[in-house]
Amino acid sequence: MLEVGPVELDRAVGAVVASAAGDALGSAYEFGDGLADDQAPEFGRGVFGHDAGEWTDDTSMAVPILEALARGESLGEPGVLAGIVARWSEWSVTAKDVGVQTRAVLGHLRGEISEAAARTAARAVHERAGHSAGNGSLMRTGPVALGYLAEGAESRLADAAGRIARLTHDEQDNVDAVVLWSLAIRHAVRTGELDVQAGLSRVDADRRDRWAALIDEAVAPGIHPRHFRAGNGWVVRAFQGALAAIVGAAGVQEALSRAVRGGGDTDTVAAIAGSLAGAVWGATQVPPDWQRRLHGWPGLGADDLTRLAVLAARGGRPDAEACGPPERGPGDATSNGWRPA
Repeated sequence: MLEVGPVELDRAVGAVVASAAGDALGSAYEFGDGLADDQAPEFGRGVFGHDAGEWTDDTSMAVPILEALARGESLGEPGVLAGIVARWSEWSVTAKDVGVQTRAVLGHLRGEISEAAARTAARAVHERAGHSAGNGSLMRTGPVALGYLAEGAESRLADAAGRIARLTHDEQDNVDAVVLWSLAIRHAVRTGELDVQAGLSRVDADRRDRWAALIDEAVAPGIHPRHFRAGNGWVVRAFQGALAAIVGAAGVQEALSRAVRGGGDTDTVAAIAGSLAGAVWGATQVPPDWQRRLHGWPGLGADDLTRLAVLAARGGRPDAEACGPPERGPGDATSNGWRPA
């Protein structure tokens, strides 16, 4: 396991907290035409009834993944994946909004909770509809990389990200998108650099040129998330919109604002953008007043996400067992003994 210091921990926490902030910020603008460049998005009541500052299904589905990693569990274990599906099923009963694809898959489980059952259900839903490339797998992939920060863990990360995607979304575009995004988050946490192409070697050769072209389109000069608004419920367009939000920004807040201004599926595009932007620039760039407002299922806030993200990045080890920075003075330390510098 990589022995992460305060800078890397800040970026690891950023991958989770900035994603939740983007999710909550975009909730009030979902399905809209977008905002002008001089209009600053604000927290407000969500389209599906979420309170101001409350995250939606994007972050709620990421939480069980984060919880598993915070316990030191491996996402390569079928039993761990079954536990994540069980948590999703529990959440969906009272959730204000559940994606169409995800709800259909969870409904097909009929009491049997396992990785195999979920993948079978996802395949059945895909075959019935003829497609399953919604953005619901990419929106929740932010925490996955935190369990694979060690040297040489890229292959295991790609496998875990793909397996988690296929729990609900069977189409290959979902697998490719989450693999590329998760590897980019890992690279950013470790180095502070934005490089989505770093994961292209993990995409099968027959699809690599297509994804390279899609990435080039998203990072072209003058590009904006609004250029990908049409159809950004599709995982590919959501991927491009989120990337465009980041490459045109100088920090987390600007990246999230650009994502929301793009319109369409704003909470999801901003959540996706936040996971990578936070990994590049760190949680310290998420405004404190934004963090204070964040809350959501299952009764968590930004401090809880911070604690879980720190544990996940340390392989589930608390401060007493981890080789990390010393605790700060009273009032500066979180419940896990760390706060971004």
